[in-house]
Amino acid sequence: MNITINGETREIQEGTTIQALLEALELQPDVTVVQRNEDIIQRDAYEATALNNGDTLELVRFVGGG
Repeated sequence: MNITINGETREIQEGTTIQALLEALELQPDVTVVQRNEDIIQRDAYEATALNNGDTLELVRFVGGG
């Protein structure tokens, strides 16, 4: 199935959760905000939220610096 991540179409396996996607992309869930179809997903729901064909995601990572 296909989803769009930050404007780029990607093919993923059916049943992939947000948690699994972040792990596959080597992103840390505790510093990544996920917007799915214009709704912000709570971090504690990443593991239970399965993605669907056609979903649009925006992934934003917090980066510290000084």
